Amino acid sequence: MNPPELRLASLAHGGGCGCKLSPAVLRELLSGQPATAAFANLIVGTETGDDAAVWRLDDATNIVATTDFFMPMVDDPFDFGRIAATNALSDVYAMGGRPIFALAILGMPIDKMPTATIREILRGGAHAAAGAGIPVAGGHSIDSPEPIYGLAVIGLVSSAALRRNSDARPGDALILTKPVGVGIYSAAIKKGALSDDGYREMIGVMTRLNAVGAELAKSEGVHAMTDVTGFGLLGHALEMARGAGMTVRLRLDDVPLLAQAEALVQAGYSTGASGRNWASYGEAVRLPEGLEDWRLRLLTDPQTSGGLLVACDADAAPALCAKICENGDPHARIVGRVEPGAPVVSVAR
Repeated sequence: MNPPELRLASLAHGGGCGCKLSPAVLRELLSGQPATAAFANLIVGTETGDDAAVWRLDDATNIVATTDFFMPMVDDPFDFGRIAATNALSDVYAMGGRPIFALAILGMPIDKMPTATIREILRGGAHAAAGAGIPVAGGHSIDSPEPIYGLAVIGLVSSAALRRNSDARPGDALILTKPVGVGIYSAAIKKGALSDDGYREMIGVMTRLNAVGAELAKSEGVHAMTDVTGFGLLGHALEMARGAGMTVRLRLDDVPLLAQAEALVQAGYSTGASGRNWASYGEAVRLPEGLEDWRLRLLTDPQTSGGLLVACDADAAPALCAKICENGDPHARIVGRVEPGAPVVSVAR
């Protein structure tokens, strides 16, 4: 009799960026931590919740450093490795940079997982890194109760190309480069409710590099970027609003969705992280009266290896959006704007 097939996601209590601590818990943990202002060359630290740290080497060149890791949201180990690595690489692209090498972060329940399965996770990560043109040059591994994998990524960004999440300007348009709904799909996977087409769609989105961020940063009309991950579209838009001290207005009907996301969320599929995200926003998110709960769960849905949220000159936005679509993100849409006002997110239908 053959042994039962290992379900990778069953070894973890959560998966993907849905594992992230909620924004409120993270703010509490970081409060009172030592200030980084004394380090003059650290030009991006923890102040605005940006995607990566940036250290100035000289007037023209900066190092970008980030780390990202999580537990599996899919059962295929190669796919898990690809997703985790693509997600980690995204932080460098969101700063306008390009990665140069990565280090693996690996924690595995050695007594529960075959060595061959762990090798497939590592192979998937190396495959994603190779797609970005970089090596996984080493790393660190531990025996842990649940499977964990990700990368620490080092990149370079010129001073001219550096883009923070906090530099949006009044009048900017907002572009979202990938569709929303990954957390909803992952909830459906756990209950066997996602079709094969849906799985292929999800993997295609999550393993597509956000390398377009490095190209967008060459445009003076692009002012700010961040990637949309575990805090959901509302959470990352709120970080942009707070960083800039501006109001972010989102148009609900313009937010691109994975093909089955609306049907699945209406059928009751969503993650616990969606509710934690909403509870963390407080009164800083304003919704239209009578908004259905399922629509709210789309906006709070934790994304894994999600798209970039880009603030740019409104006049340049249509051409930039078209460029993003041509570069392999056909769902890219203009989803809102930035206005003077309180640092909140306001949602309209």
